[in-house]
Amino acid sequence: MSKKVVIVGGVAGGASTAARLRRMDEDLEIIMLEKGEYISFANCGLPYHIGGVIEEREKLLVQTPQSMQERFKIDVRIQHQAVKINREQKFVEIKDLKSGEIYKESYDKLVLSPGAEPIKPPLPGLDFPEVFTLRNIPDTDKIKNFVDNKKPTRAVVVGGGFIGLEMAENLHERGIEVSVVEMMDQLMGSLDYEMAAMLHNHLRTKGIDLHLGDGIAAVEEADQRKIVKLQSGRTIKTDMIILSIGVSPRTELAEEAGLEIGSSKGIKVNEYLQTSDPSIYAIGDAIEVKDLVTGQAVRIPLAGPANKQGRIAADNICGRKEKYKGTQGTSIAKAFDLSIASTGVSEKKLQDLKWDYKVIHINSNNHAGYYPGAVPMMIKLIFAPENGRVLGAQIVGYDGVDKRIDVLAAAVRQEMDVFDLQELELAYAPPFGSAKDPVNMAGFAAGNLLKGVVDTAYWQELENINPEETVILDVREEVETQLGSIKDSINIPLNDLRDNLDRLDPAKEYIVYCAVGLRGYIAARIMQQNGFSKVRNLSGGYKLYKAVQDDQEQVIEDPAEAGYNSAESPEEAKQASKDMLKHSRGTVVELDACGLQCPGPIMQVYKKMEKMENGDILEVTATDPGFMQDIKAWAKNTGNTVLKIEELADKIEVTLLKGQSTTDQQGKKLAKNTASQPVQKGKSMIVFSGELDKAIASFIIANGAAAMGNQVTLFFTFWGLNILRKDGPVKADKNMMEKMFAKMMPQGSKKLPLSNMNMMGIGPQMIRGIMEKKGIDSLEELIENAVDNGVRLVACQMTMDMLGIKKEELISGVEVGGVATFLGSADESNMSLFI
Repeated sequence: MSKKVVIVGGVAGGASTAARLRRMDEDLEIIMLEKGEYISFANCGLPYHIGGVIEEREKLLVQTPQSMQERFKIDVRIQHQAVKINREQKFVEIKDLKSGEIYKESYDKLVLSPGAEPIKPPLPGLDFPEVFTLRNIPDTDKIKNFVDNKKPTRAVVVGGGFIGLEMAENLHERGIEVSVVEMMDQLMGSLDYEMAAMLHNHLRTKGIDLHLGDGIAAVEEADQRKIVKLQSGRTIKTDMIILSIGVSPRTELAEEAGLEIGSSKGIKVNEYLQTSDPSIYAIGDAIEVKDLVTGQAVRIPLAGPANKQGRIAADNICGRKEKYKGTQGTSIAKAFDLSIASTGVSEKKLQDLKWDYKVIHINSNNHAGYYPGAVPMMIKLIFAPENGRVLGAQIVGYDGVDKRIDVLAAAVRQEMDVFDLQELELAYAPPFGSAKDPVNMAGFAAGNLLKGVVDTAYWQELENINPEETVILDVREEVETQLGSIKDSINIPLNDLRDNLDRLDPAKEYIVYCAVGLRGYIAARIMQQNGFSKVRNLSGGYKLYKAVQDDQEQVIEDPAEAGYNSAESPEEAKQASKDMLKHSRGTVVELDACGLQCPGPIMQVYKKMEKMENGDILEVTATDPGFMQDIKAWAKNTGNTVLKIEELADKIEVTLLKGQSTTDQQGKKLAKNTASQPVQKGKSMIVFSGELDKAIASFIIANGAAAMGNQVTLFFTFWGLNILRKDGPVKADKNMMEKMFAKMMPQGSKKLPLSNMNMMGIGPQMIRGIMEKKGIDSLEELIENAVDNGVRLVACQMTMDMLGIKKEELISGVEVGGVATFLGSADESNMSLFI
């Protein structure tokens, strides 16, 4: 009589177990239970179906119940849930979720693959229909239908792990403004902070709003929108919320059966994936595994390990003694055009464990720099100081990240050391790699550190430097310092260093840095061999240091301040650029900087610009992703103008004007041999009218001007004061005439009429309905945004006295002033409007 195996769970691990069992034993009776409607679907592809990258829903279904039954002769029972295990009599109680019937199924071997479920904390408002989690096909359908039909314009993603990151990208690609809320101070917890900082800055350049170190406190409803309240007290207006806080293992069935649960809250298994009952195996996201590097008991819910566990469990059921050796957590994620990958243990994990370790950072191209399309990647390698064993690695970059993390993952699993990395013979041809692959380079850098060839400094140390004892030496070219530099550093370019060593005191310590670390290493070796005994090279160079500084400052550079046109839309920006070029009488020069790594493109731009005249145009093409930010900083600091920046699929195109542009009475023209003059940045408006349409226009202009860095003052007088009145009755001491005025005037922004097509109050309702449908902020939201953006709302004291309006009737954020207040702001403005 054949054995019977019952499998609880039919997605990754469960389906893998079932298929492997059939391949190993044609006579087994295999029953697979799945409480959902779908088996063996591609969990990791769900966000990409919502974003439209995977257009056909059916492609997510790796196997269907029918195909599984036909190919593998497996009894697949969808919408059947295991509710109880009787270990003594070896049967499972099963509930048919369609009929409600409960029946028993005996087993010889039982495999538990229940998976995990999204964490949904008990916070107010998480039961709104606009709050979603993403774990399976029905979840995907709900989110996609909402996006397709409701046309949301704003979304909040809570949680910055894999699902959160992928959902942020895919919602953004659907044209939705996305905010990501993460309680930790970084996204992607598998990374160390400085590596995550590069991800943060990249997401900000793509328009993703990040709220780090802050958690969700509640969700509320206001003006037909949802308000996400954060623990810090900040609020975010949104149309939908995605909860991706993490997952919790489904262990209830195992716990009720008396199976042992581990310290990590997962089902405890041995190396053969058997639970505390030898007849019951457990696999996948619900189990506790051994960390391959540290030996700790951990839970690491990843699809790759779950599938391998399914295969091993099946082999062991069929009598093959296969061991599961542990999980190392190798993972990779996509964030727009950036790749983020890790394997093994992180530095912060080793710090928690109080292990000794060493770290290096290197920056290498994905393939030969002279071959078109070369782009950089930052590799962090973590290794043991006593023997160089590779403990972990992290990579942030563009193309080629997957190849390198896979090699390093193999190194971690095989307990290779950094000297083994030096000797790896990896495939090389200019389109695919370099003669010294980035993995080799990481091994060389780590080997140099272990052998004492060079010592290393790290970005964390720079805040506590004593300048009396330690000198920070910048060996970049002078032009590179225009991109920024480390505080209190001195600049001696590498090629000039030997001739300037007499300027340096050999008794002091030196931290040397360049753009990414290579020239810093060469400089350190020069100094060490010339009597300087205390020299360290900054790991990762200025590039890594600046990534951390930019993230900590949480600065998203204003396009106008960076020097390029700040029109409201890409089309307007292109037109403004064309207008500027049309007026130019200068020569147009082209520069191909493709394949050059930082600081190559900036150096080439500098050399070209040196030979050009004011008013000339430089058109640059580059592939270094950092060039987008570098060129803005360089232009700002050198008095040049960025007319256009366009990020294409495989390159960046930048148009530069030598010198600065200005405006005269005839319109735009080029400033030749003149210094730019400071421009008054204020905007002042008298809001006289009290109609809804004019109030909306006033606040749209005010918010737009504030967003462009202007100081904005709105002076409300006569009927415009009604815009600022609170809704509903307010206790105020008034005489008879003042009470009559109050009754005759609209009380608050929600009661304002239209200047045309009012239609006895129907018109304003229609306008508000259209605004909501189009995703345009309501007047009340515009007012709130104005206050948040620092717009001054001034109520005319004289008119308030005339109309009997008291200060306590006005909304918060309003100051009371006279005509002198307005005239004072007008004097400091370059534009005044009367509405």
